[in-house]
Amino acid sequence: MPRGGALPRAAGAPDTGTAKPDGLYNRPMKTAKPAATADQATLAASAPHHEPEQIHLGHGNSQEAALTLAEEYCRERGEKLTPIRRKVLELLLNSGRATKAYSLLDDMRQIHPGSAPPTVYRALDFLLSAGLVHRIESINAFTVCHDLTQCQHGILVVCQQCGNVTELHQPKLRQALVAQIEDAGYRLASDEIELKGLCSACQAAEAASAGAATPVAAAK
Repeated sequence: MPRGGALPRAAGAPDTGTAKPDGLYNRPMKTAKPAATADQATLAASAPHHEPEQIHLGHGNSQEAALTLAEEYCRERGEKLTPIRRKVLELLLNSGRATKAYSLLDDMRQIHPGSAPPTVYRALDFLLSAGLVHRIESINAFTVCHDLTQCQHGILVVCQQCGNVTELHQPKLRQALVAQIEDAGYRLASDEIELKGLCSACQAAEAASAGAATPVAAAK
């Protein structure tokens, strides 16, 4: 199996359109909530301002609580978190970091031996469109979105070594970056901006490794 994150279609399986990375995972993610109508916008403007309740997946919530929140969220959208979709989301929650599609398929086959690549792709397609997960372009992997009410975080900081992802909700910073990008004559290919880096845990491991190697080098 290729190790770049793309899964081959099972022999004889129909082309559902979900196993085409260029078409499926490069399109803009749907917003989490439908746009308000003009009447709703008028009522909202005249009503007292309240901060929206934040719904977090993976930040202090148990896995079961997070899955329950995801099911309720899908129900509110008129959609269903089927057992397969739920299992893929559960695997991503278990991982705690960005995970490649082929790894998800391997995990699914440990539970359901007959799982085929399109099964995982269809589940990921749904989770992406619902705003429950992000696709991390720089490492071709997927991670759970930690905030369902603000799934368009705009800026993702990705550890290139371990796949840990931190979501930054900084609208003003993102707007400033987008303005500079457009002034330079470019248009963003995605709604999100990815920043590559090395997380604190990997920095510590790297420093410890370098420190252990120094006495050995000095002794030679």
